[in-house]
Amino acid sequence: MIYILEDDEGIRNLVTYALNGAGMEAKGFEFPSDFFAAVNAETPEIVLLDIMLPQEDGLSVLKKLRADARTADTAVIILTAKDTEFDRIMGLDCGADDYVTKPFSLLELMARIRALRRRMPAQKDGKEWQVGALHVSEAEHSVAAAGQSVNLTRKEFELLCLLLKNRGTVLSRDVILDRVWGYSFDGENRTVDVHIRTLRSKLGECGFLIETVRGVGYRIAK
Repeated sequence: MIYILEDDEGIRNLVTYALNGAGMEAKGFEFPSDFFAAVNAETPEIVLLDIMLPQEDGLSVLKKLRADARTADTAVIILTAKDTEFDRIMGLDCGADDYVTKPFSLLELMARIRALRRRMPAQKDGKEWQVGALHVSEAEHSVAAAGQSVNLTRKEFELLCLLLKNRGTVLSRDVILDRVWGYSFDGENRTVDVHIRTLRSKLGECGFLIETVRGVGYRIAK
């Protein structure tokens, strides 16, 4: 299923019609509120997202999608008239998989969607871990602690997977920042500590598996 969140009725109807005609099931939405109601009912495979929208802007919508474990890995293509280099960088840094500026070629858009779909199976490959009562599936983007499903944000999930991939190894805050957030930080930064604390809380009785090595960083012991 492909969702199109676009307030321009002409563009929305044209893209929806073209995708359905090409055998790609698609639905269009004018308002973010209607879009999120549909997402709650059925998680889309791909989202085509305008930036300038009523109710809230598209980047805000994108951040919400990335913060929700159900849609954290949903492919997103931004469709917008904002065409400066800064706008592109902002969109991609917020988590978009592709950025297409208006006016755009419908044939090119469909080619980009097909290319994105071809890459998606490889993106879904991943490992599974079972540590005590904690089960994590990277492929399914799922976490269960003591048999209970745990809803993590994208960064919390990436942080947990990083610790599991390096099980037994102590990872410093700088290493975690670089691998999960993609940047380093000179000076005091509590981002990692805050996420570790929240992650432990969400994991409940499995939270103790994340160990603090004082003065060094964090690990999941073997």
